[in-house]
Amino acid sequence: MKEHHTVSRYLLGRLHEIGIQHLFGVPGDYVLDFLDEVIAGPIQWVGNCNELNAGYAADGYARLNGAGAAVVTYGVGGLSILNAVAGAYAEHVPLVVISGAPPSRRRESGAMVHHLVSDYFLQLDIYRKLTADAVILTDPSTAPEEIDRVLGHCIARKLPVYLEIPADIAVAPCRRPGKLHEIPLPPSDPAVLAECVSEAAEKINRADHPLVLAGVELVRFGLGGDALRLVETVEIPFSTMVSSKSALPELHPQFVGLYQGGWSREAVRRQVEESDCLLSLGVWMTDLDTGMFSMNLDDRRMIAAGGGQVRIGHHYYPQIRLKDFIERLTPAVRPRSYLASHPAESYRPKPPFAPEKSKMLTAPRLYQCIEHFLDDRMILLAEPGDAFCAAPEFHIEEAENFLVQSYYASIGYCTPAALGVALACPGKRPVVLTGDGAFQMTAQEVSTLIRHRCPALILVINNDGYLIERLLHEDGPYNDLQRWDYAGLPRVFDSGSRSVGMRVSTEDELDGAMKIAAGEKDRLVLIEACLPNRDCSAGLRRLGDTFRKARQKR
Repeated sequence: MKEHHTVSRYLLGRLHEIGIQHLFGVPGDYVLDFLDEVIAGPIQWVGNCNELNAGYAADGYARLNGAGAAVVTYGVGGLSILNAVAGAYAEHVPLVVISGAPPSRRRESGAMVHHLVSDYFLQLDIYRKLTADAVILTDPSTAPEEIDRVLGHCIARKLPVYLEIPADIAVAPCRRPGKLHEIPLPPSDPAVLAECVSEAAEKINRADHPLVLAGVELVRFGLGGDALRLVETVEIPFSTMVSSKSALPELHPQFVGLYQGGWSREAVRRQVEESDCLLSLGVWMTDLDTGMFSMNLDDRRMIAAGGGQVRIGHHYYPQIRLKDFIERLTPAVRPRSYLASHPAESYRPKPPFAPEKSKMLTAPRLYQCIEHFLDDRMILLAEPGDAFCAAPEFHIEEAENFLVQSYYASIGYCTPAALGVALACPGKRPVVLTGDGAFQMTAQEVSTLIRHRCPALILVINNDGYLIERLLHEDGPYNDLQRWDYAGLPRVFDSGSRSVGMRVSTEDELDGAMKIAAGEKDRLVLIEACLPNRDCSAGLRRLGDTFRKARQKR
């Protein structure tokens, strides 16, 4: 019997084909027929508490799975998820947004239906500014080609895309899928690539102290393995940045440390900034990656590859893909003993945590305990705020065990993103490090983590409000929050016994709670860590000082 194909089935088949096995979202009347097909198909439905959380969860999923997708209804859903889409666009995350829409006849007649804002094309127009491709599927005969094109741009360009499906089109018959053809990125210009690699190899070979600065594009485009082959073949030390932390394994003997401009440890700063040939691979010079632009890098001693071009000193080579450059450069550079340019400071083992009984917990001791607890079976998600100011100095020994939204920096991202991480990597445990202000943004997604039996560990740093804003600016009542019983939330969300909540305020209480968390491998654990008011990491205090000084110079 010939299988009946609809536009919904075609899209779901393609999503499954590109590796998506979970679909996040919130139901709504314009998308219910599509969701019926989801339930009947091979992709697992993951219902979220709201659309923004669904977008964050799909973003976290995409970063580790290669692509993620979320489903929303029209207007109220499509606009609610928009902030997550903006974050994915800013940080090059391949996220597919599927929005239901009013039936075609309503659009064609201009009927004033619910969820409509002004006109039927407003939502599409907005998404066109924040995606690599966006389309309304208006004709079932052309829908397959449009779906393939949009998904192809998502995968090739590592950017979000948007598919709007009117309710009647979702159930309309269409052709069966054929072979999915990838949309290739513009290829490197062979002549330009050869000349560029020749100059770069010569510059590296002449250098006495070359160093690789590994950037975020290595993570986004899956080039960590290529970069590792380069540093191991040539035996050059390497450094990473906040956004690219754990792009390469930090346990590696050639790892120097994390570079963050003037905020770096002195040994790391000197080795990076004094290198006579700094090979920058996919680096974004953002404010937080560079310590609020406190870097001191000499362009004349740099080879900067990324964004589709390579710059060597003042020579620019356009139309060069980063992958092609790394692959061609690796055999072109003369290997050396890494002892000749050995890291200025060798790898430091994790400091032990020995709690003092009944001693009030402080931020530095909290972070020391968490770092000691982490292992290779865990993925740390650090929320914007004190968490991602402290986390750069954590030892994340193996690659791809750290996740941070350091460029778009939307607070509340990490708790729902942990849901996506848990489903994308079921063999690893997400560990969320979040402040109380960020946690209050998306706390309800703890219930979805519990519902799907994701054994996340959530550490809520309770320092009574928006601490980062208190340090960036003169404090005001706008930084205050209602105090929640954070440790009691698992009981609110869980009527069974699939979660644990604890509150700690001393070092020995924290140590005991972390040991319980280590033993509870199959349950969600939430630890509320109560800190003295205004207590924070050295990293956040440094950020506050830098920001205040910059404001005084304006």
